[in-house]
Amino acid sequence: MSETEPVPVAAAEALNITDSNGTQALNASAKFVATPEGTALAYGSLVFMALLPIFFGALRSVTCSKSKNASDMPETITGRDAARFPIIASCTLFGLYLFFKVFSQEYINLLLSVYFFGLGVLALSHTMSPLMSRIFPDSFSNKQYQLLFTQGAEETKEEIVNYEFDTKNLVCLLISSVVGVWYLLKKHWIANNLFGLAFALNGVELLHLNNVSTGCILILSLCLQVFGTNVMVTVAKSFEAPIKLVFPQDLLERGLEASNFAMLGLGDIVIPGIFIALLLRFDVSLKKNSRTYFYSSFLAYIFGLGLTIFIMHTFKHAQPALLYLVPACVGFPVIVALIKGELTEMFSLQVLDSLIQLGLMD
Repeated sequence: MSETEPVPVAAAEALNITDSNGTQALNASAKFVATPEGTALAYGSLVFMALLPIFFGALRSVTCSKSKNASDMPETITGRDAARFPIIASCTLFGLYLFFKVFSQEYINLLLSVYFFGLGVLALSHTMSPLMSRIFPDSFSNKQYQLLFTQGAEETKEEIVNYEFDTKNLVCLLISSVVGVWYLLKKHWIANNLFGLAFALNGVELLHLNNVSTGCILILSLCLQVFGTNVMVTVAKSFEAPIKLVFPQDLLERGLEASNFAMLGLGDIVIPGIFIALLLRFDVSLKKNSRTYFYSSFLAYIFGLGLTIFIMHTFKHAQPALLYLVPACVGFPVIVALIKGELTEMFSLQVLDSLIQLGLMD
């Protein structure tokens, strides 16, 4: 999604009270006015949560190499993919919009909940794996397993699935399954955010742009999508799935049972995030022991998200975050490249090929 959705705070305005998954609950009589402390806590938490998957996903994208595990293989986005992606995304989004307008929202969300339960468990497990490897002591008996599916026999045998895992991965899967059951049964906003963060981090880590030009095509074209439509807002409010990060503005008053949320779509994290991760890999490919482009784009993202929140809070209206994030994330690194005289190199270098030559990828 590409909308940052707050709950308006002016007492004179009608409020959309949201439940624990960010969906609209009808409550015409109740009006909640967020306190300055609650608003600051909600916005600050959303910014902090958005930065986590971008920072760590970018770092993990540098060392993400091809492996036998299909889930660990980066998906490279080419210029043609980038040009087609906004069209595919628009059609998908509009299709979901029509589904929610025509069919029963209850049954659609039931199917989506089960679907995202499986995806969320796998994504969270993959996210936790490096941490678990550090937590477990060296003396821990870590047995190796392999899940292998083949097709054909003898000379015509072809691998369909070849997944290697160990005991630590099973522990991660167990913990992730507990979170998944919690989300499936309660739709609690903390469980939603755990899955959302895992989706975002995996997206930034595993979706690789092949060069800066492709990245600019992708995020600039997606930025143009946000004008003149309420489709994204409608889908975001109707979609009972962890496709957004939420944080309650009434947390200080109601604790963990708070229900009045500000929210940030995962698209506003993943799309700029894969571009920022690309710039980190570009820094590495320059072999200058510098992270100038990564840090400039990372600071640009903070600036763009802060500007979004400021304008949204000032005008008491939802803002398309990509409208502010894209110019910042593209503009800041381009200015840095102009100052350093590396603009031509920045737009011509095939980052993926350079990383392979440096031995950082197979």
